[in-house]
Order: sequence, then C-alpha cells, then structure tokens
Amino acid sequence: MSAAVPAVFEAVKVDYAAIAPMLVVVGGALIGVLVEAVAPRSTRYGAQLVLTLATIAAALVALFVWAVPHKAVTLGQSLAIDGPALFLQATLLVFGLLGVLAMSERFGGKSADAFTPMGASSPGSPQEAAATRAGFATSEVFPLALFSLFGMLIFVAANDLITMFVALEVLSLPLYILTGLARRRRLLSQEASLKYFLLGAFSSAFFLFGAALLYGFSGSSDLKLIARAITTNSSQMNGLLLPGAILVLIGLLFKVGAVPFHSWTPDAYQGAPTPITGFMAAATKAAAFGAILRIAYVGLEVSRWDWRVGVGLIAAATMIVGAVLSVTQTDVKRLLAYSSVAHAGFILVGLLSFDGNGIAGVMFYLVAYGLATLAAFAIVAMIRQGGSEATHLSQWAGLGRKHPVVAGIFGLLLLAFAGIPLTSGFTSKFAVFAPAIHSGGTMGVLLVVIGVLASAVTAYVYFRIIVLMYFTQAPEDDVVALTPSVATTIVVTVGVLATLLLGIVPGLLLQLAQDASTFLL
Repeated sequence: MSAAVPAVFEAVKVDYAAIAPMLVVVGGALIGVLVEAVAPRSTRYGAQLVLTLATIAAALVALFVWAVPHKAVTLGQSLAIDGPALFLQATLLVFGLLGVLAMSERFGGKSADAFTPMGASSPGSPQEAAATRAGFATSEVFPLALFSLFGMLIFVAANDLITMFVALEVLSLPLYILTGLARRRRLLSQEASLKYFLLGAFSSAFFLFGAALLYGFSGSSDLKLIARAITTNSSQMNGLLLPGAILVLIGLLFKVGAVPFHSWTPDAYQGAPTPITGFMAAATKAAAFGAILRIAYVGLEVSRWDWRVGVGLIAAATMIVGAVLSVTQTDVKRLLAYSSVAHAGFILVGLLSFDGNGIAGVMFYLVAYGLATLAAFAIVAMIRQGGSEATHLSQWAGLGRKHPVVAGIFGLLLLAFAGIPLTSGFTSKFAVFAPAIHSGGTMGVLLVVIGVLASAVTAYVYFRIIVLMYFTQAPEDDVVALTPSVATTIVVTVGVLATLLLGIVPGLLLQLAQDASTFLL
C-alpha cells in the first residue's frame, strides 16, 4: 500500500518551450567553457566567437518560435514568461549579439578617414598582436558574456525572490571578471573590477536581507503570494513589509546606478574594456529595470503608497546628480557613465507612473538607450593614440576635421542622449514623461519638471563635445579613428539606424511595447 506523496515532493512542472531561450544560452556558455579548456590556442578565439554568435542567434529563434506562443508561469511558479519578460529577453539577446560583435573587434592600423567596413589586420601582424595585448582578442570573454546574459534572461522573468537573487548573482559575477580584463591600463581595470565587486556584494546583501524580511512578512518568496498577503492584510508581521520592500528596491537600484547607489558606475565604466562597458551599460540596465518593474508592479504594487515617495526622491536625486556631475568630467567614458546615471533617473520617472503606458515607455526607453549606447562605446573604442584608447576630452579636439564621418556619427548619438527631436532620445523621454504627467499625480509632474531641467544640463554637456570635435583646433598629435571591422560597423550601423528610425517612426516599437506591457499573474 503506497503512501500519498507529500505536496513538497511533487514533480515541478516545466514548460520547456517557454524557457527554451535560456536553455540555449546556458548550453552555449557551458560548451564555450569546454572549448576554452580543450581547443588549441590558435583556433580558440574564432571558435568561441562563432559559437557565441550562433548561440545568441539560436536563442532569438527559440524565443520567437517557442517561447512567445507558450506564455506561462513555470518552474514551480518561479519564472513568469509573459509580455514584459519576452520583450526584455528579446532586447537583451539583441544587446548581447551586438555586444559580442563589439568585443570581437581586432582593430587594424589604418585610420578611418571614411566610415566604411574594412577587414581587420592580417593574422600575426604587429597591429593584431597589439590588439591582443589590449584585451580585444581574449577568448574567455565570450563564455563569460553568455553566462551573464543567461542571468539577465532569468532576472527579467523571475517571479520569485530566491530565483531573482540567484539570477542577480549569475549576471553579476561574470561582469566583475569582465571589468578587470583590460590589458593596457591593467591597474585601473583591476581597481574598477574590485570596486564593482565590493559594491555589487553590498547590493546583493541588501536584496537578500530585504527578501528575508518579505518572506517573514508573507511566509513566501513568491511575488504573487506576497502581493496577496499585502492585499488581505492577513500577516501578523506587518512591520516587516516596508523595510523589506525598501531593502529589495535598494539592492536593485544599485544595479541601475541610481543615486546614492551609483558610486561604482564611473569607475567601472572607465576601467573596463570599452566593448565590455558598452555591453554592461546597455544590458545590465535593461535587466535590472526589468526586475524592478516586476517587483514594483507584481509584488509590491499594492503597497506602493508606502515607498513611492522615497523612490521618487531617489529618481529626482539621480537626474540631478547625473546631470550636474557630467558637466565636470574630462574623460569620455566617465562622462557617459554619469550620463547613464541621469538616464536611470529618467526611466524611474516612467516606472513610478504605475500605468500600463509607463511600463511600455520604460521598455521602449531601454531599447532606444541601449542601442545608442552600444554604438557610442563602439565609437569610443575606435579613437586611439599610440595604440591606447584616447578617452580624455582634450584628445577629441578637432576630431571632426580629421575624421568627419566618425565624429558626425558620434555627434548624432550625443544628440539622441540629449533628447533632441527626430532622434530616439526625444521619443524615449516623451514615452516615460507623458505617463508620469497623466497618472503620476503631483509627484509625477514635479519629477518631469526636474527631468526636463536635467535634460537641458546634459544637453549642454553633449553640445560641448560636439563643439570640441568640430570647432576646436586639433592638437599636434597622433590621435586617430581606426578603421573598424565588419563587426563594429554592424554595431554602429544598427545603433545609428535605430536612433533615427525610433525618432522618426517609433510607432511600431511603441505598439509592441504596449502590447507586451501586461504581467502574467
């Protein structure tokens, strides 16, 4: 006579079609580790590059063919494959594909008088050897990038605080390593990696402590059950709700670089290899905001009046500090880092509207900002002096006269960051500011006013760079814009086309974001 199987031991139902993209990515990452261990050094780089690109492309196919028709809450209710998750997973896979193409760059020795795709230098040349020493040809970056991407895919779909914490660690640990892989400015890169790791550990601790408090409040780590406990007010541990919510949100706000949790951002952006910085700036922000959306709109939406003002103050401080401190920067990568801080504040304004249009606006902003950022950092990686990156602003003086097309493309991306009309930046800001005015009440209107003023300050910063490139006498030195390979050309081209198309005809992507703005409960 067989005894009944306790519910805790029942088999967890898994919808493999819904999680197919994640399985493809982690499978490719594991194969990449084996390739790194057994492949000859001479073939390792090419094999890793092909494997990584094929893995991400296969994951995109799996997402549209299998995951989209199989929306479900699966894996013991720990993953919610719904509209926002699928939209952001597709976004992350595109960012991953473009980021890997940027990481694969091996610059040749010719300058780019015209921005045309040219192959890299011949194998074994001194230029390729220099590129290898600079960190562009290290093959371990590819499986590390896949593991980080795998964590991000889980992060935006996590419907459970424990799953979200595991995803947070899986996406973060490879990024700590990738940040320290620069070869030429090794000490700066390793210092940035250490700072990123230490502050990332703090963010994980905040998140885990907050998750423990929310578990104590509701008796569950499931976001839906936490929301139900808040709604019914049946918990005897109500005093744990607000501290738990605040600590979880702080842990996630670390990841988007919101003030005052932003201090890792400029150091990590400056010290990391520039292609890694681009991938980190675009993909990490998208993944972290995806998790914040799910926490705020699924788990803690009912209690938003308790913590909304606090997050609103953080959004205001983020916009102000990011805009003001960007004015004082003399390094292009640090300037873009503080710019990303300001953009995190803009996105928070849309998130705090608690409206379906706000969700759509946030997702649209993440796509537009990420594509422009990847292209911008690909351009920064091209500007060289004596074999090293020329990131000091003084080195960019007169670049528009020596390399007008490269400078023109970078100028266009800066205009998008500033939110100039007919660029994706203007549409993005409208997409997050409009819901805040419509549904955000008095606080939403105040945040939009602060956002507009902060945008004016950042516009001054971006126009100052354009003036420096086109209307300043070039110094007598050997600063050049190197000719990109086909890979970098693709990254920049996609970023520029997206910047223009999303500024002129944004309707299709906005509609897709609107259709995907409903969480599966």
